[in-house]
Amino acid sequence: MTLPNTMRAMVTMGHGDLDQMVLHQDWPRPEPTAGEVLIRVGACGLNNTDVNTRSGWYSKTVTDATTGGSFAEVGKDDPTWGGAPILFPRIQGADVCGRIVAVGAGVDAARIGERVITDGWLRDTDHLDDINKTGYFGSERDGGFAEYTSIPARNALVIKSDLSDAELATFSCSYSTAEGMLTRAQVSASDTVLIPGASGGVGGALVQLAKRRGARVIAMASAAKHADVAALGPDAILPRAPDNLRKALGDARITVVADVVGGPGWAALINVLERGGRYTCSGAIAGPMVDLDLRTFYLRDLTFTGSTVIAPEVMPNLVRYIEQGDIKPSLAATYPLDQLHQAQAAFIAKKHTGNIVVCL
Repeated sequence: MTLPNTMRAMVTMGHGDLDQMVLHQDWPRPEPTAGEVLIRVGACGLNNTDVNTRSGWYSKTVTDATTGGSFAEVGKDDPTWGGAPILFPRIQGADVCGRIVAVGAGVDAARIGERVITDGWLRDTDHLDDINKTGYFGSERDGGFAEYTSIPARNALVIKSDLSDAELATFSCSYSTAEGMLTRAQVSASDTVLIPGASGGVGGALVQLAKRRGARVIAMASAAKHADVAALGPDAILPRAPDNLRKALGDARITVVADVVGGPGWAALINVLERGGRYTCSGAIAGPMVDLDLRTFYLRDLTFTGSTVIAPEVMPNLVRYIEQGDIKPSLAATYPLDQLHQAQAAFIAKKHTGNIVVCL
């Protein structure tokens, strides 16, 4: 196969607003090096990491909720998920579905033609379990908002599915984040899990994956999205921000809160946890600064777990769940690459349910 030397790519030029993402018609196509594969991108999903990295929201100098816009001050030393600087220009986008079209040295040429989705966690070859030696696709190296992308061969996971590229591009980040949270919290069939933000990509994935584990699931979402959230299979749905959460829950005994929202409603979530309950978190889209009464934490014997770097087995497990039909995509909308600005604006507005995807 003869491959072009250049490609269309949406390139993030620096921290700031949407205008920092610039469409290039002749960006150099990556060449797979030893141990890597080259993927012709079919679709690439959007996620909060893209927005937070572009805007610099991860920096401790920022205390606002995720807005997707620019901030007055972004620390130069800690503007990424890993608390380190990012090199620009950078092609973002971690949730790729596509086909392998070339391989680097040491990779079996038989892989050419495979349909794959990407595992975004870039690990040290000799220390796969060392979470201090990780990077993220679309952050520490170029990602999928382009016609072609390269990635270590082990991060390109073969998928056998009748789902479309756009549907498959909804899984990698959102569902692996959700499964990582549930794994950290050791969710089982004996649990009742409360999920704020259940209409989002991660929230909807949490609903499906917690149900897959046999847990009872109570979702929280705005009233306009209840019908869409109901299709994901929760046992009950509450308003996004009930006036009295404990009263709204009735006799439900919450053993796990799985949260990517944070913000002003955070204390109410902690207050409804049963003694010995677990709180697991992988986001703070409503705001990172929260009030905690330490007496609630220690007197109720609560366990808090942060969840970012997932275990190596999470993505292969997700592929198996997809192929078995255990989980389903929640595709809200698709956009062409040249409308990534509009796609991210819609993603930030949070009027949708599920995931938004760019198709190439």
